[in-house]
Amino acid sequence: QVTLAESGGGLVQPGGALRVSCAASGSISGIDFMGWHRQAPGKERELVARISGFGTKTYAGSVKGRFTISRDNAKNTVSLQMDSLKPEDTAVYYCHMYVKLSGMDSYTTYWGQGIQVTVSS
Repeated sequence: QVTLAESGGGLVQPGGALRVSCAASGSISGIDFMGWHRQAPGKERELVARISGFGTKTYAGSVKGRFTISRDNAKNTVSLQMDSLKPEDTAVYYCHMYVKLSGMDSYTTYWGQGIQVTVSS
């Protein structure tokens, strides 16, 4: 099995910055896509950013130019640097990874438990 552990959330003022990270642990053979979704109260979960195994990055239009996703393949981690934060960025942020377990031929998506990010003055 695989466990994803998120860290770095919290409260920040509008215009501020925050970095969230996610580390995967377990019997991992390889990781393809890594990314972040978020879910605000009363809204559906939405993709924020995603990075492929080749490093290709995709961003939601609402965060493009403000958020930067990165990955460390040696540490099986993905991070999201969030700058120029707005109150509408307030949500629970979930990391996800497309993982191949040792001894397996296929990939499975795993999710973190979520971490709260609140942007408020």
